[in-house]
Amino acid sequence: MGLHLLHAQLLLLILLILVSRSVSTQANSQRAKQNCMDRCGNVRIPFPFGTREGCYFNESFLVTCINTNSAFPKLFWRNFTFQITSISLKGQLRVLQSISKYCYSRTGTQPEPKSINLPFGFTVNDTANKFIVVGCDSYALVSGSRREKQDYITGCISLCKKEDLAELSCSGLGCCKISIPTQAWSVDVKTGSFENFTEVSDFNNCSYGFLAEESAFTFNASSLSTLRNVEKLPMVVDWAVGEETCKEAGNNISSYACKSENSNCYKPNNGYGYRCYCQEGYDGNPYLKNGCKDIDECNNQTLNICEKDCKNTAGGFKCLCPKGYHGDGKKDGRGCIRGQSLVLKVATGISIGITLTVVAIWWLCFVHQEKKLVKMKHTFFLQNGGLLLQEKLARGEQSPDGAKIFTSTELKKATNDFHDNRIVGQGGFGTVYKGFLSDNTIVAVKKSKQVDPKQVEQFINEVIVLSRINHRNVVKFLGCCLETQAPLLVYEFINNGTLFEHIHNKAKASSFSWDMRLRVAAEAAGVLAYLHSAASPPIIHRDVKSANILLDTNFTAKVSDFGASKLFPIDQTQLSTVVQGTFGYLDPEYMQTNQLTGKSDVYSFGVVLVELLTGKKALSYDRSEEERNLANYFLSTLKQNNLLQVLDDSIVCEGNSEKLTSVAMLAKRCLHVKGEDRPSMKEVAMELEGLRLAGKHSWNQTEPIEEESESLLSGKMNAFAIATGEGSSTSIGYDSTMDHISGR
Repeated sequence: MGLHLLHAQLLLLILLILVSRSVSTQANSQRAKQNCMDRCGNVRIPFPFGTREGCYFNESFLVTCINTNSAFPKLFWRNFTFQITSISLKGQLRVLQSISKYCYSRTGTQPEPKSINLPFGFTVNDTANKFIVVGCDSYALVSGSRREKQDYITGCISLCKKEDLAELSCSGLGCCKISIPTQAWSVDVKTGSFENFTEVSDFNNCSYGFLAEESAFTFNASSLSTLRNVEKLPMVVDWAVGEETCKEAGNNISSYACKSENSNCYKPNNGYGYRCYCQEGYDGNPYLKNGCKDIDECNNQTLNICEKDCKNTAGGFKCLCPKGYHGDGKKDGRGCIRGQSLVLKVATGISIGITLTVVAIWWLCFVHQEKKLVKMKHTFFLQNGGLLLQEKLARGEQSPDGAKIFTSTELKKATNDFHDNRIVGQGGFGTVYKGFLSDNTIVAVKKSKQVDPKQVEQFINEVIVLSRINHRNVVKFLGCCLETQAPLLVYEFINNGTLFEHIHNKAKASSFSWDMRLRVAAEAAGVLAYLHSAASPPIIHRDVKSANILLDTNFTAKVSDFGASKLFPIDQTQLSTVVQGTFGYLDPEYMQTNQLTGKSDVYSFGVVLVELLTGKKALSYDRSEEERNLANYFLSTLKQNNLLQVLDDSIVCEGNSEKLTSVAMLAKRCLHVKGEDRPSMKEVAMELEGLRLAGKHSWNQTEPIEEESESLLSGKMNAFAIATGEGSSTSIGYDSTMDHISGR
C-alpha cells in the first residue's frame, strides 16, 4: 500500500513538472522573442526587453543577467546601475534604488549625492513613488530634469523629539514625504542635517533620503535605526516606446512597435511616447508578431458565464442553449428557457420584418447612387470630349503604343484615392500624384483644372498630338481619364526630381557639374526644336522653365508639363492668345502684344540657360531690386564686362571658361526683347550640341584659347566687350521692358 502511494506521488510530481514546463513554454512564447532569454532568476524578460542584440527593441531596452553569489542570478539595466526586480508589459518595471544617507562623522565628511539617470523613453512613476525623508534633524533635496526639457528642484524637512515618535504618520515628525513632478528622468538626492544631530544624538544620528515606491516603505520609530542597514528600496519606473504619438508611429510600419495583429496603441498618462496592448478577448505580448493570443473563455472558470454550452470565438465567446430552449444562455442573465413564448415569437417576426425593410431601403439607395455615379461619369466623359477622342483613336490618329483611355476607378486605386501623401508636384495647371497601376507600372497622374467646354476639341487634339510625340527627352504621355470633372492625364514617372532642384538645392548643385548642365541644356533645347520644327502641327510649349525639365537617374533631360502648350497652325507665324506662363521666364514681347510665337519659348529657354550659368533663381524678391529679375541683372552685368561676377562659383572652378563664355553669349541672344532678333530653337539646339561635342575632343583646344577665355571671364580685358558688342554705348532695348516685368 505504501509503495503504491509512493508511486502515485512520484507520478503526480512528474505530471506537475510537465504541465509546469508546458505552461512556461506557452507563456514564454507569448512574452520573449524566439531563441532569446526569457527569464533571469525569478524575473521574466518580455520583449521589447532583451539581453542581446536581436532580442530587444532598441538599446534602451537592453538588460543584463548576472550570476551573483546569491541563490539566483540577478537582472540589471545595461550598465548595471539598477537591479530590476520585475517587468510589466503594462508599461512599468521595478528597480532597486539606493538610499542617500548622512550620518554623524567626526571628520565632518559628507557622502556623494545619489543620482538616477534613466535611458530614453523611461521616466519615474509620479503616482506610485514618493520622495521620503527620515530623521529628527534632517532635510533632503531632490532635483533633476524632465522630458519636457525643464529642470526641477524640491525638498522635504523632518524634525522631531523623542516623544514625537509615538505618532507613526509621515507628515514631518520623524518622516516627511512629497510627490515628484511628472516625466522626470534625472533625479539627484542630497541629504543633510541642520544641527549635525546635536539635540537628538542619543536616539538619532542619521538622515535618510530616498525615492521609493510608497507601498514598499512604512515608517515607524525603529526606522531611524533599521534604515542604517538598508542599502536599497524598490522604485517604479514607467517605460514607453519612442516619443511619437500613436498616429505618427503607425505611419511608419517598419519601426511601429505594436506588431501583433490583435494589438492596439495608446498614449500613457504621463503623455510621453506610446504603448501597445492586446485587444479585448486576447492576451499575450502585443510587441511581438502574433503575440496576442485568443483567450479561451470557455475553459476558464472565472470567465465562463454560460449556464450550459459555451462556444469560443475569436476575441470572445458565445453562450448556447440546447435545441428547444431560448434565452441568452448566461448564468446571470435569462439563461436557457424551454420553449418559446408567443411574445418572443411576435417580437422575432417584427424584428425580422424591420431588418428586411431596412436592408431593402439600403439596397435601393445603393443602386440609385451607383446609377447616379455612372450617369455623372458619362456626363463628364461627354463634356471632356470622350466621344471625339474615341473617334480619333478609332481612326488610328495615334502612335502604335499611344494614348490609352483610363477609367476613374483605375486611377483612384493607383493614387490611393488621390491621397495627399501621393502628391509630388503642384503648379498653375494642376496637381501631380504618384501612382501605381495594376501591372506595377509607376506613373505620374496630373489632375488638371477644368477644361473650357469651348476648347474641348482643342484639348482632345492636344492629347492626340502628345500621344504621337515619341522623343527620348519628352516625358512619355500614357493616356488620360475623362470620367471626372477635371480631366486626368497620365505620364511616365521620372524619379530624379527637376532641373530647378538640381540648380538651386545646395546639396544637389555641388555635384551638378558644368558638363552635366551643358548636356541637360542641349537635350532640352533639342526637344523644343523638335516641337517647333518636326512636330506636325508645331507645338509651342509656352511654359518653359527649369521646374518643367525633369531628370531621370542618368540625368537625362525630360521636358514635361504641356498644360499650357498650343498647337500652332502651319500656315501662321504668330497666334493671339491670353498670356500664360511663369513670371521671370515670360517673353516681354509676348506680354505686351499677346502674340505667341516660337521665339517666346526661345526667350524662356534663355532664362533657363542663365539659371544654369549663375545658379540663381529666375525671380526672387529676396534679392535687391536691381538683381530681382535674373535676366535683367544678367544682361546688365554683361554690359559692365563683369560676367565672372554672376557665374556659379562651382562651375567656374571647373575651368570651362571658353564654353561658359559661349553659352553666356547664346543666352544673351535668346534674351533679346524683339523676337525677330532671337535665334530659333533649332539654332540654339545645334549650337549647344556643338559645344557639348567639342568637350569630347579636348585635343582641339590649345592653351592660348584657354588663356583667352580666362581673360574674358576676368573682366579685366576689352576682348569680351568687343566680342559681345557691349563696348559701345548701343543698348539692346531690354532694360525698360524687364523693369516692367519685375515690378520696378
